[in-house]
Amino acid sequence: MPGATEDFPWGETVAKVNKKVFVFLGVDDGSYPMGLTVKLRDEEAHAHALTTPGAEPAGYGLGKAGWVQIPLDVTGAPGAELLCDWVEESYRTVATKKLVAELDAR
Repeated sequence: MPGATEDFPWGETVAKVNKKVFVFLGVDDGSYPMGLTVKLRDEEAHAHALTTPGAEPAGYGLGKAGWVQIPLDVTGAPGAELLCDWVEESYRTVATKKLVAELDAR
């Protein structure tokens, strides 16, 4: 996605745009279950994400801002296409209008 970078704050893999996280991808040391966390402001997408088995509003107060933690190692976990849609929506929520327009032009 335009302007996206990978970073590793707090020992966790994240994707950022304009120095702002748009997806938390977790850690790969096995200390936490596999999953991702995205910011979903669209009410329908947010509600749908929360129907995933084990999904919950993100901790540290992020859930109040629309962040949803989605486990991937459970039966009934969303497929790759849906996860990509949610990551893109999260990107669109965090990115500048210029970068979103660049994404739309692709």
